[in-house]
Amino acid sequence: MSFLEQIRQYPKADVKELILGSTTAHIDAALARQRPRIEDFAALISPNMSDEQLECLAGRAQQITRQRFGRVILLYAPIYLSNECHNGCKYCGFSADNHLRRKTLSLDEIKREAKILRQTGFRHMLLLTGEAPEAAGIDYLEEAIKIIKSYCGSVSIEVFPMDIDGYQRMVAAGIDGLTLYQETYDEELYRDLHPYGPKSDYAYRLNAPERAGIAGLRRIGIGSLIGLGDSLTDVFYSGLHALYLARKFWRSQVTVSFPRIRPAEGGYQPQTIVSDRQLTQFICAMRLLLPDAGLVLSTREDASLRDNLLALGITQMSAGSCTAPGGYGDADDESQQFEISDDRTPAEIEQLLKDKGYEAVWKDWDTAFLSKAG
Repeated sequence: MSFLEQIRQYPKADVKELILGSTTAHIDAALARQRPRIEDFAALISPNMSDEQLECLAGRAQQITRQRFGRVILLYAPIYLSNECHNGCKYCGFSADNHLRRKTLSLDEIKREAKILRQTGFRHMLLLTGEAPEAAGIDYLEEAIKIIKSYCGSVSIEVFPMDIDGYQRMVAAGIDGLTLYQETYDEELYRDLHPYGPKSDYAYRLNAPERAGIAGLRRIGIGSLIGLGDSLTDVFYSGLHALYLARKFWRSQVTVSFPRIRPAEGGYQPQTIVSDRQLTQFICAMRLLLPDAGLVLSTREDASLRDNLLALGITQMSAGSCTAPGGYGDADDESQQFEISDDRTPAEIEQLLKDKGYEAVWKDWDTAFLSKAG
């Protein structure tokens, strides 16, 4: 059974009723369960949770995270290779409808960006593009990866969905991780938000993480853009999706991101506003559902919130991020995908982690680990 088939067994109206119908007793029972079921997860993200129950949830999330991950936080940096895109996404700064300066980095510019990030300390880099294959397709990515791999041990991609062959080419080139947000799991809303372009194919995007798992990617990251649609059901489906991937591709690590929608070119306003309390609850609930999953919080969130969420389940953070192509070498706010909130330098983030008793991990993987020599 594909995840597309599984998600259709959980109609949105039924999921929303399950979440909103969770009583104090349901939530207490979910908190008491050693390994929550997906029905328990619905209770754990319910807005009916009291402050006392949230405190209990946070305590359990912290305990599980310490047991499974210790006191380490993996730091990574995004490299935006291109903002050229053929999609008409209504909420994205890179939308083809927006008039911004379009740019695809040359190989020399890619080398410059990677070199700057390495000098800053990063050994884990995430490559991002829009969807414009003639400008930044698979061949281009393979050339970019060759350059970037000489500067870091772990390279992930957050680019257009590929078929199995495309992901196998990425693995062969040295990519070990994928991040691919479904944006919203609401199929009807998805069609409205993506009126044209390759991204308008809901099913092809939804099944992409499975194709990546079949291709052998070591890390598979998913998530929804929180606030884009109904946040409760989108977070529920993110948990359902992550649980499905973790069971099917048990050799890969599954990660879940929690990006809240941010201001971007085009002026799109989110349908729902997710409070800091709700976001905290979502993250802690996900930790109970998926004890071994990496949970990611980016510079979309402000410094104070990121600091406070460190102990409650987060295992990976971006730092010093720039969301415009070539932005590390050239200050450029005109071609960014969205505005960041936490603008602290990587060194400041590392010092913060030390002050809180954590270790900043700049690199946790190298393809040399797979070498058969010796």
